[in-house]
Amino acid sequence: MTPDKVLCDIGFIGLGVMGKNLVLNLADNGYNIAAFDLSNEKVQGVIEQDKVENTTDAARVYGCSSYTELLSQLKAPHLIVLSVPAGSPVDQVCESLIGAGIKPDDIVIDTGNSLWVDTVAREKKYQNNFLLFSSAVSGGEVGARFGPSLMPSGSPYAWTRIKPIWEAIAAKVDANTGKPIERTKPGEIVTEGEPCAAYIGPAGAGHYVKMVHNGIEYADMQIICEAYHILNAGLGLSANEIADIFELWNKGLLDSYLMEISVEVLRHKSVDTGTT
Repeated sequence: MTPDKVLCDIGFIGLGVMGKNLVLNLADNGYNIAAFDLSNEKVQGVIEQDKVENTTDAARVYGCSSYTELLSQLKAPHLIVLSVPAGSPVDQVCESLIGAGIKPDDIVIDTGNSLWVDTVAREKKYQNNFLLFSSAVSGGEVGARFGPSLMPSGSPYAWTRIKPIWEAIAAKVDANTGKPIERTKPGEIVTEGEPCAAYIGPAGAGHYVKMVHNGIEYADMQIICEAYHILNAGLGLSANEIADIFELWNKGLLDSYLMEISVEVLRHKSVDTGTT
């Protein structure tokens, strides 16, 4: 439980892979987090990981055992981030927060992959209970921990409160080259560069953009797979030889994160057999 004299900056609900790493990212950037999950094991897990990674003497992540306790440990007006599966779990959490006493000027941010039309409907449904904001997250586990791409949408007023936080935790790119300014170690932060977080528009817009993003990403992965198949089955090239070609492509117009990690995968050796 959070000490009485400490009120946290942000409440966080849902401590799965993405949620846990977003919490640790927020903590690295100077925010105190009141964390809750239906699994107490996950709550304790993120607290223990923060103790290992924390470079300061002060606690940064505090565990809560209920929605009521979560609200009581936050600065008002409350800012609460959700990282729960899309669909009914989002509504279940929202209803639980209403039961716990959430206020109309509190902000709830849905960071899951909700269908954009559901987000539009939820903003209207809960408008008298709290401000529902949405922000799709891209970058996977590593991105969540060290700098995701964020697609926020919803109330412009809510965005004024969320903007400095989202810009702090987002991935950063060099404005001139477009290349990422990477951080890979707990405790590191990046303050220079252009943050990968821009207000998209009204409710649902961010989730719509994420939907389109995912479609493009999956098509790109399919193209890479087909290129591998042609080079391997058609030309008889080995995984290492194809990795050399992909690495060369990644230095030109085909430069992308997906191409970069494809090279890493192709060069990976099996621990058991020593083969690729």
